[in-house]
Amino acid sequence: MSVRIAVLDASIGNTPAERNLRRELDAEVDVYKLSEGVFPPAVSARDWRYDGVVVSGSQTSVYDDHDWIHEATEWVRRAHAADVPTLGICWGHQFLAQALGGRVVDVGEYELGYREVSRISEDPLLDGLSETFTSFETHSDRVAELPVDAATLARNDTGLQAFRVGSAWGVQFHPEYDRQTAEWVIEGKDLPDARTERLLDRVTEQRVAEAADTKRIFDNFVEFAADHQPVTRESPRY
Repeated sequence: MSVRIAVLDASIGNTPAERNLRRELDAEVDVYKLSEGVFPPAVSARDWRYDGVVVSGSQTSVYDDHDWIHEATEWVRRAHAADVPTLGICWGHQFLAQALGGRVVDVGEYELGYREVSRISEDPLLDGLSETFTSFETHSDRVAELPVDAATLARNDTGLQAFRVGSAWGVQFHPEYDRQTAEWVIEGKDLPDARTERLLDRVTEQRVAEAADTKRIFDNFVEFAADHQPVTRESPRY
């Protein structure tokens, strides 16, 4: 039986988010454009049909006052209470942390480009990755406090890079990015020309290939979702 994944696309406008996630997820994928007010059915609805949920990146901040962010918060809390496997990427990582009781802050500058990340805990999501691995980063907010009972899985010198709470995971980096997307993101930032050029010069075939190892996160997540048996949960407290 095939695995079905609901992608919650939080990006604004025409972005590579849907293309990249459809390419990397070995599953039947339905995409819901959160920023345009399009949501999956409620987990309790008769037409709920998904084994897992993936939350994309976004150009917004998770603490921005948008109706769709508030609605998405309530939706993902209900999904978490129902023990639905969920993976948040970059904005999605911060969004899950905040929605489930953590705190996200502005760090005042971008972590941008290919960076090194260190695993500090064993977890099925990171199976197959080296103790230190390369990833592509693009964010200026970070998770400052995790939800209660969350475990830190990876860090680097800028802070938290991966966590797990129950059947929900967040990764601050972008395992789905290809070279085209990395260059598109760098060129789209309002940065001094010299920094933009330095960052573009570092988008090499070698770095792209090194970062591609993180794509196995998607296979690990889909495998978990396929095998997962939901457990009974108490009502969450946030």
